[in-house]
Amino acid sequence: MAAIYQAAYRRASSVICRLHSTYVRKMRYLNELKEDDSLCRQAQTSGSFYLFHNLSPFLQKVGKKYLVPQLSASEMKRILEKFKETEQWIEKSVLIGCSDEHVPHFALDLGALEKSDLESELKGAFADLRKALFVVDGKDSSLLASAQSLLHWHDSHQYCSKTGQPTQKNLAGSKRVCHASGITYYPQMSPVVITLVSDGSRCLLARQPSFPQGMYTALSGFCDVGESVEETVRREVAEEVGLEVESLWYAASQHWPFPSSCLMLACHALVGARQAEISMNSLELEEARWFGLEEVVEGLKREPRSSKQDDGSVLPWFPPKQAIAHQLICEWVKQQMS
Repeated sequence: MAAIYQAAYRRASSVICRLHSTYVRKMRYLNELKEDDSLCRQAQTSGSFYLFHNLSPFLQKVGKKYLVPQLSASEMKRILEKFKETEQWIEKSVLIGCSDEHVPHFALDLGALEKSDLESELKGAFADLRKALFVVDGKDSSLLASAQSLLHWHDSHQYCSKTGQPTQKNLAGSKRVCHASGITYYPQMSPVVITLVSDGSRCLLARQPSFPQGMYTALSGFCDVGESVEETVRREVAEEVGLEVESLWYAASQHWPFPSSCLMLACHALVGARQAEISMNSLELEEARWFGLEEVVEGLKREPRSSKQDDGSVLPWFPPKQAIAHQLICEWVKQQMS
């Protein structure tokens, strides 16, 4: 009886969805896959797969470009057979989206298999995610970040925090359930503010010791429990550079997978020009300083490799366009030029 109701529901849903936009149809289809294991299992037989090895995404270099290959279900079956693994491995994958034509996309980590053998078979390489995000197209970098975050969450949440018993993921990977306690766990993101501070004519950029040589970016920090975004911005600016924010405004947001799955909330903040003397917190930052418009414009043109001078010094450069810090800096430049 339940099967009849499910079939009727899917038929009714498909009729209703035809009346909606492509985006609405996609979102409703993805939601069905998350809620219905049998439907998701069927989708895995016609979907495409993005591969990872111990959370490192698989890339192929074609000319000067780095591509993110999508393997079909039949190709996945062939690869698994080649490495003497069963098709059930595919059920370890997680759903990460679908095309406008409703071809579902999955991510699968093959970390238990020999990396060099896989790379040889697939004619590519598994790359560090930090590097991969900045060499692939923007659409692909967002997808890789989401996929890696979801795979990492499943890897680190295999046991119930209350009972210590194993949790089990649903087929789409949108949740994990502890059957001993009945608790359902969902993937979570940590909110982080990233703030470009200005005194009206200059912007403040900083660097941590772990950054690549010469790279400066906007201030950032995790939101504390109970804080609003505005409170976090004011606290972080005060803690890191000893300045009081007079006003601030929200700019945009971005998912960011480091150090774990984060939601970056980007803001602009204005401080008083007469109280703009930096008092840097050396426990968190290596350097923080004001940049004028001309220096920022020049820095945006530089790449890491072109920043080193003949005398060994390194000129400032800023995060690439895939990072939301880049967007904040470009917005500030436009404001100064308007």
